[in-house]
Amino acid sequence: MSVYTTVSRGRLRAWLQDFDVGELEDYQGIAAGIENTNYFVTTSRGRFVLTLFEKLRPEELPFYLGLMTHLSARGIPCPRPIPDRSGGALGTLCGKPATLVSRLSGQDVASPESSHCAQVGAMLARMHQAGSDYPATMPNPRGLAWWQGAALELRSRMPPAETRLLDAELEFQSALRTEGLPRGAIHADLFRDNVLFDAASIGGVIDFYFACTEAFCFDLAITVNDWCIDAGGGIDPQRARALLAAYASVRPLQAAERAAWPSLLRAGALRFWVSRLFDLHCPRPGELTFAKDPAHFRRILQARIRRHAEARDLLPA
Repeated sequence: MSVYTTVSRGRLRAWLQDFDVGELEDYQGIAAGIENTNYFVTTSRGRFVLTLFEKLRPEELPFYLGLMTHLSARGIPCPRPIPDRSGGALGTLCGKPATLVSRLSGQDVASPESSHCAQVGAMLARMHQAGSDYPATMPNPRGLAWWQGAALELRSRMPPAETRLLDAELEFQSALRTEGLPRGAIHADLFRDNVLFDAASIGGVIDFYFACTEAFCFDLAITVNDWCIDAGGGIDPQRARALLAAYASVRPLQAAERAAWPSLLRAGALRFWVSRLFDLHCPRPGELTFAKDPAHFRRILQARIRRHAEARDLLPA
């Protein structure tokens, strides 16, 4: 969501003529994030978010845009792609694939309480149910094969102790089998900054551009690893139990998911540790960019390894 591509007012005004959204009034770049170029766009008919895709190819994007359209039609408060006058949701701006989506209300919550976590758990389960009949599929672009490939580039840049941790966890995760777990379209990045609260209720879920077809419980683990952690990277039991109980009240967990839960928590931590290491050590030029601290997810991974045997205690009976 950093600004890698500068869009002039004139070019944006001309591009928006293909949409029935009125006249451009204001726009501003969004500096947070690391994957795409995003702008807030205000027109005479509403507020929108413009995204220019810096990595994703045009042939990949229909999965994400279609998923948001699918979920929005089923009552999930997520961005709705705005079709242009020809009915398409994907165009080209400044030589990059680009889309315009609805802008949702609310703000993210930096320090969530159990009540926030419970709402997030229930919303995630509803998203999994709503997306269960989405016909398109997308292999996980940041799964085991990507971790292994990224590790080849990272090892020479890492301290020996971190390299040993990375290699040991990759070996552990290579033995994990999730193919038989309930699966479908997942968000895969449901961090605190991707959920907007409008007063006390969720106003929107955003940033679906890591979505993929994967085990639902992997998505749940990623979510717990951000929403329910303490200062040292351990799991806060009260918040975790609130989130997990609310999720299970909508979509109960199967026995196989419960058995895999400790390993999936570790997989969720490894996925973001590796991606943050990669963004830090293998960056690309950008105007308003920042790399998030990899050490945060290294600590989370280490905490999940230490408490592996206790992780299932947090699951509802």
